[in-house]
Amino acid sequence: MLVIGSDHGGYELKEYLKAYLTEKEIPFVDIGCDGQSCDYPDYARVAVKKILSGECERGILCCGTGIGISIAANKYAGIRAALVSEPVSARLATEHNNANILCLGGRVTGPVLAAACVDAWLGAEFLGGRHAARVQKIEPSAY
Repeated sequence: MLVIGSDHGGYELKEYLKAYLTEKEIPFVDIGCDGQSCDYPDYARVAVKKILSGECERGILCCGTGIGISIAANKYAGIRAALVSEPVSARLATEHNNANILCLGGRVTGPVLAAACVDAWLGAEFLGGRHAARVQKIEPSAY
């Protein structure tokens, strides 16, 4: 199960991606927003809690640029939120970084490109090996 959320800057992209996920029969839970002005850290927090609790396996978060919501999500131990703008980075975010949240910018990434990013991210598998050792080095316990 995916969790999907956004602030007002990523609302339209989130709504597009919800329709896309529904069409592909990929289950998700929408945590908001409803399009009204709001703060991206609030939605990042809710998504992170759903992932860390095990209720959801991965998440997609959108804000205007994707920057703020990715920074907010990455404040939590065990979260690896990757801001991407094209499918190669989305695929590598899974393969190399085991990213459990995909972040996209609603004001900078068009919906068709964003959907391609989602496909690449979901379609990839973490490669482990040397990448697992690197991911371990970025866990908060490593500092």
